[in-house]
Amino acid sequence: MTGNQGGGAGARTGGYELRVLLLLGLAYGFAYFDRMAMTFLSPQVQRDLALSNEEVGWLGSGLSATWALGAYFVGRWSDSIGRRKPFLLGALVLFSFCSVLSGLSWSFGTLLATRIVMGAAEGPFLPICLAILVAASAESRRGLNAGIVQNAFGSILGTALAPFVLIRIAEAFDWRVAFFVSGIPGLILALLIWRFIREPERVPADEREAAPSLTPWAMLRERNIWVCSLISCFAVGTVVIGSIFMQLYIEGPLGYDPVTRANIMTAVGFCPALGGVLVTWLSDKVGRKGPLIAFAFLMALAPAALLWFDGPVVVLTALMFLSWMGLGTFPLFMGVIPAETLGRARAATAMGLVVAVGELTGGVFGPPIAGRLADWFGLAVPLYVQIGLALAAGVTAFGVTETNPRILARRQAAALPA
Repeated sequence: MTGNQGGGAGARTGGYELRVLLLLGLAYGFAYFDRMAMTFLSPQVQRDLALSNEEVGWLGSGLSATWALGAYFVGRWSDSIGRRKPFLLGALVLFSFCSVLSGLSWSFGTLLATRIVMGAAEGPFLPICLAILVAASAESRRGLNAGIVQNAFGSILGTALAPFVLIRIAEAFDWRVAFFVSGIPGLILALLIWRFIREPERVPADEREAAPSLTPWAMLRERNIWVCSLISCFAVGTVVIGSIFMQLYIEGPLGYDPVTRANIMTAVGFCPALGGVLVTWLSDKVGRKGPLIAFAFLMALAPAALLWFDGPVVVLTALMFLSWMGLGTFPLFMGVIPAETLGRARAATAMGLVVAVGELTGGVFGPPIAGRLADWFGLAVPLYVQIGLALAAGVTAFGVTETNPRILARRQAAALPA
Protein backbone atom coordinates (compact mmCIF):
# COMPACT_ATOMS: atom_id res chain seq x y z
CA MET A 1 0.00 0.00 0.00
CA THR A 2 1.47 3.35 -0.98
CA GLY A 3 2.21 6.20 1.40
CA ASN A 4 -0.85 8.25 0.46
CA GLN A 5 -3.28 5.51 1.30
CA GLY A 6 -2.70 5.53 5.03
CA GLY A 7 -5.92 7.24 5.85
CA GLY A 8 -8.25 5.25 3.57
CA ALA A 9 -10.32 2.21 4.24
CA GLY A 10 -7.32 -0.04 3.97
CA ALA A 11 -5.72 1.77 6.87
CA ARG A 12 -8.64 0.82 9.07
CA THR A 13 -8.27 -2.90 8.49
CA GLY A 14 -5.81 -5.23 10.14
CA GLY A 15 -3.47 -3.68 12.65
CA TYR A 16 -2.80 -0.29 11.05
CA GLU A 17 -5.31 1.65 13.17
CA LEU A 18 -3.85 0.07 16.29
CA ARG A 19 -0.31 0.85 15.12
CA VAL A 20 -1.19 4.50 14.56
CA LEU A 21 -2.91 4.65 17.94
CA LEU A 22 0.09 3.16 19.74
CA LEU A 23 2.83 5.21 18.10
CA LEU A 24 0.97 8.52 18.15
CA GLY A 25 -0.07 7.86 21.74
CA LEU A 26 3.53 7.27 22.80
CA ALA A 27 4.70 10.31 20.83
CA TYR A 28 2.12 12.63 22.38
CA GLY A 29 2.71 11.07 25.80
CA PHE A 30 6.40 11.91 25.70
CA ALA A 31 5.68 15.36 24.25
CA TYR A 32 3.52 15.98 27.31
CA PHE A 33 6.24 14.38 29.46
CA ASP A 34 8.63 17.09 28.18
CA ARG A 35 6.10 19.86 28.76
CA MET A 36 5.33 18.73 32.32
CA ALA A 37 9.00 18.28 33.26
CA MET A 38 9.24 21.94 34.27
CA THR A 39 6.09 21.61 36.37
CA PHE A 40 7.34 18.66 38.40
CA LEU A 41 10.89 20.01 38.71
CA SER A 42 9.77 23.56 39.57
CA PRO A 43 10.54 23.41 43.35
CA GLN A 44 14.14 22.30 42.67
CA VAL A 45 14.58 24.74 39.78
CA GLN A 46 13.06 27.58 41.81
CA ARG A 47 15.49 27.01 44.69
CA ASP A 48 18.56 26.60 42.48
CA LEU A 49 17.93 29.61 40.23
CA ALA A 50 16.31 31.75 42.99
CA LEU A 51 13.09 32.29 41.03
CA SER A 52 9.99 34.07 42.35
CA ASN A 53 6.55 32.49 42.09
CA GLU A 54 5.75 34.95 39.30
CA GLU A 55 8.85 33.86 37.34
CA VAL A 56 7.83 30.23 37.73
CA GLY A 57 4.46 31.25 36.31
CA TRP A 58 6.12 32.98 33.36
CA LEU A 59 8.00 29.79 32.46
CA GLY A 60 4.64 28.08 31.94
CA SER A 61 3.21 31.18 30.30
CA GLY A 62 6.00 31.54 27.73
CA LEU A 63 5.61 27.93 26.63
CA SER A 64 1.84 28.33 26.41
CA ALA A 65 2.13 31.42 24.19
CA THR A 66 4.24 29.75 21.52
CA TRP A 67 2.31 26.47 21.94
CA ALA A 68 -0.81 28.44 20.98
CA LEU A 69 0.76 30.13 17.96
CA GLY A 70 2.33 26.90 16.73
CA ALA A 71 -0.94 24.99 17.16
CA TYR A 72 -2.88 27.35 14.91
CA PHE A 73 -0.35 28.45 12.29
CA VAL A 74 1.37 25.10 11.74
CA GLY A 75 -2.01 23.31 11.84
CA ARG A 76 -3.27 25.72 9.18
CA TRP A 77 -0.11 25.17 7.12
CA SER A 78 -0.62 21.41 7.35
CA ASP A 79 -4.26 21.71 6.18
CA SER A 80 -3.27 24.07 3.35
CA ILE A 81 -0.81 21.66 1.76
CA GLY A 82 -2.60 18.49 2.85
CA ARG A 83 0.46 16.96 4.57
CA ARG A 84 0.75 15.75 8.17
CA LYS A 85 3.76 13.50 8.70
CA PRO A 86 6.64 15.95 7.99
CA PHE A 87 5.27 18.40 10.56
CA LEU A 88 4.92 15.63 13.14
CA LEU A 89 8.51 14.43 12.69
CA GLY A 90 9.97 17.93 12.79
CA ALA A 91 8.11 18.73 16.01
CA LEU A 92 9.32 15.53 17.70
CA VAL A 93 12.97 16.24 16.97
CA LEU A 94 12.83 19.93 17.88
CA PHE A 95 11.09 19.67 21.24
CA SER A 96 13.35 16.77 22.26
CA PHE A 97 16.42 18.93 21.74
CA CYS A 98 14.75 21.80 23.61
CA SER A 99 14.33 19.56 26.66
CA VAL A 100 18.08 18.96 26.68
CA LEU A 101 18.71 22.71 26.33
CA SER A 102 16.43 23.35 29.33
CA GLY A 103 18.84 21.32 31.40
CA LEU A 104 21.73 23.54 30.25
CA SER A 105 20.03 26.77 31.34
CA TRP A 106 21.77 28.93 33.96
CA SER A 107 19.23 31.71 34.53
CA PHE A 108 15.56 32.59 34.29
CA GLY A 109 16.11 34.17 30.86
CA THR A 110 17.86 31.19 29.30
CA LEU A 111 15.36 28.73 30.73
CA LEU A 112 12.45 30.86 29.47
CA ALA A 113 14.01 30.96 25.99
CA THR A 114 14.21 27.17 25.77
CA ARG A 115 10.62 26.78 26.97
CA ILE A 116 9.41 29.30 24.37
CA VAL A 117 11.05 27.36 21.53
CA MET A 118 9.74 24.08 22.94
CA GLY A 119 6.20 25.46 22.96
CA ALA A 120 6.42 26.39 19.27
CA ALA A 121 7.45 22.83 18.45
CA GLU A 122 4.92 21.09 20.69
CA GLY A 123 1.92 23.32 19.93
CA PRO A 124 1.01 21.81 16.54
CA PHE A 125 1.80 18.31 17.73
CA LEU A 126 -1.61 17.40 19.16
CA PRO A 127 -3.77 18.83 16.31
CA ILE A 128 -1.66 17.04 13.70
CA CYS A 129 -1.63 13.81 15.75
CA LEU A 130 -5.41 13.89 16.02
CA ALA A 131 -5.83 14.75 12.33
CA ILE A 132 -3.77 11.65 11.41
CA LEU A 133 -5.69 9.58 13.96
CA VAL A 134 -9.13 10.69 12.71
CA ALA A 135 -8.11 9.68 9.17
CA ALA A 136 -6.99 6.24 10.36
CA SER A 137 -9.90 5.53 12.75
CA ALA A 138 -13.28 3.95 12.19
CA GLU A 139 -16.11 6.44 12.79
CA SER A 140 -17.37 4.54 15.83
CA ARG A 141 -13.96 4.84 17.54
CA ARG A 142 -12.93 8.42 16.79
CA GLY A 143 -13.78 9.78 20.22
CA LEU A 144 -12.32 6.82 22.08
CA ASN A 145 -9.08 6.84 20.06
CA ALA A 146 -8.65 10.58 20.56
CA GLY A 147 -9.15 10.12 24.30
CA ILE A 148 -6.61 7.29 24.43
CA VAL A 149 -3.95 9.34 22.63
CA GLN A 150 -4.49 12.63 24.45
CA ASN A 151 -5.41 11.41 27.90
CA ALA A 152 -4.42 7.78 28.37
CA PHE A 153 -0.93 8.10 26.95
CA GLY A 154 -0.64 11.78 27.84
CA SER A 155 -1.50 11.22 31.49
CA ILE A 156 0.30 7.92 32.03
CA LEU A 157 3.54 9.27 30.57
CA GLY A 158 3.20 13.00 31.15
CA THR A 159 1.53 13.22 34.55
CA ALA A 160 2.11 9.79 36.16
CA LEU A 161 5.47 8.53 34.93
CA ALA A 162 7.00 12.02 34.73
CA PRO A 163 6.82 12.91 38.46
CA PHE A 164 7.77 9.38 39.49
CA VAL A 165 10.91 9.41 37.33
CA LEU A 166 11.93 13.06 37.12
CA ILE A 167 11.61 14.01 40.79
CA ARG A 168 13.63 10.96 41.82
CA ILE A 169 16.33 11.71 39.24
CA ALA A 170 16.44 15.32 40.45
CA GLU A 171 16.74 14.21 44.08
CA ALA A 172 19.40 11.59 43.29
CA PHE A 173 21.43 13.68 40.84
CA ASP A 174 20.25 17.09 39.70
CA TRP A 175 17.25 18.68 37.99
CA ARG A 176 19.43 19.26 34.92
CA VAL A 177 19.98 15.52 34.49
CA ALA A 178 16.21 15.01 34.65
CA PHE A 179 15.76 17.39 31.70
CA PHE A 180 18.42 15.54 29.72
CA VAL A 181 16.66 12.21 30.28
CA SER A 182 13.25 13.58 29.26
CA GLY A 183 14.52 14.50 25.78
CA ILE A 184 15.59 10.99 24.72
CA PRO A 185 12.24 9.21 24.04
CA GLY A 186 11.06 11.77 21.48
CA LEU A 187 14.03 11.11 19.23
CA ILE A 188 13.36 7.36 19.34
CA LEU A 189 9.67 7.89 18.53
CA ALA A 190 10.56 10.10 15.56
CA LEU A 191 12.43 7.18 13.97
CA LEU A 192 9.55 4.76 14.61
CA ILE A 193 6.91 7.11 13.19
CA TRP A 194 9.05 7.83 10.12
CA ARG A 195 9.29 4.07 9.51
CA PHE A 196 5.84 2.76 10.43
CA ILE A 197 3.20 5.49 9.91
CA ARG A 198 2.07 6.48 6.44
CA GLU A 199 1.01 9.91 5.26
CA PRO A 200 -2.83 9.99 5.41
CA GLU A 201 -4.78 10.02 2.20
CA ARG A 202 -5.21 13.60 0.99
CA VAL A 203 -8.68 15.13 1.10
CA PRO A 204 -10.10 15.35 -2.46
CA ALA A 205 -9.76 18.76 -4.12
CA ASP A 206 -13.51 19.32 -4.32
CA GLU A 207 -13.90 18.59 -0.60
CA ARG A 208 -11.05 20.97 0.26
CA GLU A 209 -12.61 23.72 -1.86
CA ALA A 210 -16.03 23.22 -0.26
CA ALA A 211 -14.59 23.28 3.27
CA PRO A 212 -14.98 26.39 5.46
CA SER A 213 -12.34 29.12 5.33
CA LEU A 214 -9.11 28.70 7.30
CA THR A 215 -9.29 32.19 8.80
CA PRO A 216 -9.95 32.34 12.57
CA TRP A 217 -12.90 34.74 12.27
CA ALA A 218 -14.58 32.55 9.66
CA MET A 219 -14.24 29.45 11.86
CA LEU A 220 -15.36 31.34 14.96
CA ARG A 221 -18.67 32.07 13.26
CA GLU A 222 -19.46 28.41 13.89
CA ARG A 223 -21.13 28.13 17.29
CA ASN A 224 -19.24 25.05 18.42
CA ILE A 225 -15.88 26.56 17.54
CA TRP A 226 -16.30 29.69 19.63
CA VAL A 227 -17.95 27.78 22.49
CA CYS A 228 -15.14 25.20 22.51
CA SER A 229 -12.61 28.05 22.36
CA LEU A 230 -14.19 29.63 25.43
CA ILE A 231 -14.19 26.30 27.26
CA SER A 232 -10.54 26.00 26.29
CA CYS A 233 -9.75 29.36 27.94
CA PHE A 234 -11.18 28.20 31.26
CA ALA A 235 -10.08 24.56 31.17
CA VAL A 236 -6.51 25.24 30.06
CA GLY A 237 -6.28 27.92 32.73
CA THR A 238 -7.43 25.64 35.52
CA VAL A 239 -5.12 22.80 34.48
CA VAL A 240 -2.01 24.92 33.85
CA ILE A 241 -2.43 26.92 37.06
CA GLY A 242 -3.21 23.76 39.00
CA SER A 243 -0.28 21.83 37.57
CA ILE A 244 2.14 24.56 38.66
CA PHE A 245 0.74 25.72 41.98
CA MET A 246 -0.66 22.48 43.40
CA GLN A 247 2.96 21.27 43.40
CA LEU A 248 4.11 24.30 45.37
CA TYR A 249 1.12 24.16 47.73
CA ILE A 250 1.74 20.49 48.58
CA GLU A 251 5.36 21.15 49.59
CA GLY A 252 4.67 24.62 51.03
CA PRO A 253 1.54 25.17 53.15
CA LEU A 254 0.76 21.43 53.41
CA GLY A 255 4.38 20.60 54.30
CA TYR A 256 4.81 17.29 52.48
CA ASP A 257 8.30 16.16 51.47
CA PRO A 258 9.33 15.85 47.76
CA VAL A 259 8.93 12.06 47.63
CA THR A 260 5.41 12.23 49.11
CA ARG A 261 4.59 14.93 46.56
CA ALA A 262 5.94 12.67 43.82
CA ASN A 263 3.80 9.78 45.05
CA ILE A 264 0.65 11.95 45.19
CA MET A 265 1.16 13.36 41.72
CA THR A 266 2.09 9.96 40.28
CA ALA A 267 -1.16 8.46 41.56
CA VAL A 268 -3.15 11.47 40.35
CA GLY A 269 -1.32 11.33 37.04
CA PHE A 270 -2.93 8.02 36.13
CA CYS A 271 -6.40 9.50 36.51
CA PRO A 272 -6.62 11.44 33.22
CA ALA A 273 -5.93 8.13 31.46
CA LEU A 274 -9.05 6.67 33.03
CA GLY A 275 -10.96 9.89 32.46
CA GLY A 276 -9.81 10.14 28.85
CA VAL A 277 -11.05 6.66 28.05
CA LEU A 278 -14.25 6.93 30.11
CA VAL A 279 -15.32 10.40 28.94
CA THR A 280 -14.62 9.78 25.25
CA TRP A 281 -16.18 6.30 25.37
CA LEU A 282 -19.30 7.81 26.91
CA SER A 283 -19.26 10.52 24.24
CA ASP A 284 -19.26 7.85 21.53
CA LYS A 285 -22.23 6.14 23.19
CA VAL A 286 -24.44 8.94 24.55
CA GLY A 287 -23.17 12.07 22.78
CA ARG A 288 -20.43 14.63 23.31
CA LYS A 289 -22.27 17.29 25.31
CA GLY A 290 -23.36 15.49 28.50
CA PRO A 291 -19.97 14.01 29.46
CA LEU A 292 -18.28 17.32 28.59
CA ILE A 293 -20.46 19.25 31.04
CA ALA A 294 -20.27 16.77 33.92
CA PHE A 295 -16.54 16.17 33.84
CA ALA A 296 -15.65 19.85 33.33
CA PHE A 297 -17.29 20.64 36.68
CA LEU A 298 -15.38 17.77 38.29
CA MET A 299 -12.04 19.57 37.76
CA ALA A 300 -12.91 21.94 40.63
CA LEU A 301 -12.63 19.15 43.21
CA ALA A 302 -8.80 18.85 43.31
CA PRO A 303 -7.99 22.41 44.42
CA ALA A 304 -10.98 22.35 46.78
CA ALA A 305 -9.60 19.21 48.43
CA LEU A 306 -6.16 20.77 48.86
CA LEU A 307 -7.67 23.88 50.43
CA TRP A 308 -10.31 22.39 52.71
CA PHE A 309 -9.69 18.69 53.27
CA ASP A 310 -7.74 18.00 56.46
CA GLY A 311 -7.52 14.24 56.49
CA PRO A 312 -5.20 11.38 55.56
CA VAL A 313 -2.96 11.84 52.53
CA VAL A 314 -4.46 8.70 50.96
CA VAL A 315 -7.95 10.23 50.97
CA LEU A 316 -6.59 13.54 49.69
CA THR A 317 -4.93 11.70 46.83
CA ALA A 318 -8.17 9.85 46.06
CA LEU A 319 -10.14 13.12 45.87
CA MET A 320 -7.53 14.63 43.55
CA PHE A 321 -7.57 11.43 41.48
CA LEU A 322 -11.33 11.67 41.03
CA SER A 323 -11.15 15.35 40.11
CA TRP A 324 -8.44 14.94 37.50
CA MET A 325 -10.74 12.65 35.54
CA GLY A 326 -12.11 15.93 34.25
CA LEU A 327 -9.11 16.15 31.95
CA GLY A 328 -10.94 13.56 29.88
CA THR A 329 -12.91 16.49 28.44
CA PHE A 330 -9.88 17.89 26.59
CA PRO A 331 -10.03 15.48 23.62
CA LEU A 332 -13.67 16.49 23.16
CA PHE A 333 -13.51 20.28 23.12
CA MET A 334 -10.00 20.45 21.62
CA GLY A 335 -10.24 17.66 19.08
CA VAL A 336 -13.36 15.65 18.35
CA ILE A 337 -16.04 18.38 18.47
CA PRO A 338 -14.10 20.94 16.35
CA ALA A 339 -13.17 18.25 13.80
CA GLU A 340 -16.76 16.99 13.54
CA THR A 341 -18.01 20.57 13.26
CA LEU A 342 -15.76 21.68 10.39
CA GLY A 343 -14.83 18.36 8.74
CA ARG A 344 -11.54 16.57 8.11
CA ALA A 345 -10.31 19.06 5.48
CA ARG A 346 -10.03 21.70 8.22
CA ALA A 347 -9.46 19.36 11.18
CA ALA A 348 -5.93 20.46 12.14
CA THR A 349 -6.78 24.16 11.78
CA ALA A 350 -9.99 23.87 13.81
CA MET A 351 -8.24 21.95 16.59
CA GLY A 352 -5.27 24.30 16.46
CA LEU A 353 -7.52 27.35 16.82
CA VAL A 354 -9.25 25.98 19.92
CA VAL A 355 -5.88 25.01 21.43
CA ALA A 356 -4.43 28.43 20.55
CA VAL A 357 -7.27 30.40 22.14
CA GLY A 358 -7.02 28.36 25.34
CA GLU A 359 -3.26 28.59 25.58
CA LEU A 360 -3.12 32.33 24.75
CA THR A 361 -5.62 33.13 27.50
CA GLY A 362 -5.68 30.57 30.30
CA GLY A 363 -2.21 29.23 29.52
CA VAL A 364 -0.36 32.52 28.96
CA PHE A 365 -1.99 34.94 31.38
CA GLY A 366 -3.17 32.49 34.04
CA PRO A 367 0.20 31.38 35.51
CA PRO A 368 1.92 34.78 35.91
CA ILE A 369 -1.24 36.40 37.28
CA ALA A 370 -1.69 33.49 39.70
CA GLY A 371 2.01 33.69 40.57
CA ARG A 372 1.80 37.43 41.32
CA LEU A 373 -1.25 36.81 43.52
CA ALA A 374 0.66 34.01 45.28
CA ASP A 375 3.60 36.35 45.94
CA TRP A 376 1.23 38.98 47.37
CA PHE A 377 -1.35 36.93 49.22
CA GLY A 378 -0.08 33.35 49.54
CA LEU A 379 -0.18 30.07 47.63
CA ALA A 380 -3.85 29.42 48.42
CA VAL A 381 -5.03 32.14 46.02
CA PRO A 382 -4.06 30.32 42.77
CA LEU A 383 -6.15 27.36 43.93
CA TYR A 384 -9.21 29.58 44.34
CA VAL A 385 -8.60 30.86 40.80
CA GLN A 386 -8.33 27.25 39.63
CA ILE A 387 -11.72 26.42 41.15
CA GLY A 388 -13.41 29.40 39.52
CA LEU A 389 -12.04 28.56 36.07
CA ALA A 390 -13.19 24.92 36.33
CA LEU A 391 -16.72 25.99 37.24
CA ALA A 392 -16.74 28.47 34.35
CA ALA A 393 -15.73 25.70 31.92
CA GLY A 394 -18.62 23.53 33.09
CA VAL A 395 -21.17 26.34 32.69
CA THR A 396 -19.88 27.22 29.20
CA ALA A 397 -20.12 23.60 28.07
CA PHE A 398 -23.93 23.89 28.15
CA GLY A 399 -23.59 25.95 24.97
CA VAL A 400 -22.13 23.12 22.86
CA THR A 401 -24.22 21.70 20.02
CA GLU A 402 -24.10 17.90 19.67
CA THR A 403 -21.79 16.59 16.90
CA ASN A 404 -21.67 12.81 17.38
CA PRO A 405 -22.76 11.46 13.94
CA ARG A 406 -24.42 8.37 15.39
CA ILE A 407 -26.43 10.38 17.92
CA LEU A 408 -27.46 12.92 15.27
CA ALA A 409 -28.53 10.13 12.91
CA ARG A 410 -30.52 8.49 15.70
CA ARG A 411 -32.27 11.79 16.50
CA GLN A 412 -33.03 12.40 12.85
CA ALA A 413 -34.50 8.93 12.46
CA ALA A 414 -36.62 9.42 15.58
CA ALA A 415 -37.93 12.73 14.22
CA LEU A 416 -39.13 11.20 10.95
CA PRO A 417 -42.86 10.43 10.72
CA ALA A 418 -43.75 6.78 11.14
